[in-house]
Amino acid sequence: MSVQSLAEDLRISIARLSRRLRTLRPDAAGAAAPLSLTQFAALAALERHRAMTPRELADHEKVQPPSMTRVIAYLESRGLVERSPHPTDGRQVVLSVTEEGRALLAGERRRKEAWLSRRLDALTPEEREILRQAAPILDKLSQS
Repeated sequence: MSVQSLAEDLRISIARLSRRLRTLRPDAAGAAAPLSLTQFAALAALERHRAMTPRELADHEKVQPPSMTRVIAYLESRGLVERSPHPTDGRQVVLSVTEEGRALLAGERRRKEAWLSRRLDALTPEEREILRQAAPILDKLSQS
């Protein structure tokens, strides 16, 4: 298999899997509207980095500051993030994830991991081992 053919196969498979995970909806009736991919990524980045300025978050997520301002406003309106004064620069604020935001992220991750676990259970042990070995390689690709 050529590198170009492998690239095409991976692109298609990863896109399908990503789309499938994004389309999973909360099970609870009457649950709040799910976050967009951008909103979820911003919330997850804040959780991972503990606290960031709006500019740092925009740079991290590779979006323009005005777009991130809208994302932050939505997350704040849902009670998922909060602002606090910057420790050294009074002109800035620092964003952090609230307990409600952490709970939402944990629930989303549990739901998606449960879906993936059910799919992985249907694979052979050999197929699961191949995926286990491929996971760090896919992560390496995502970081480059």
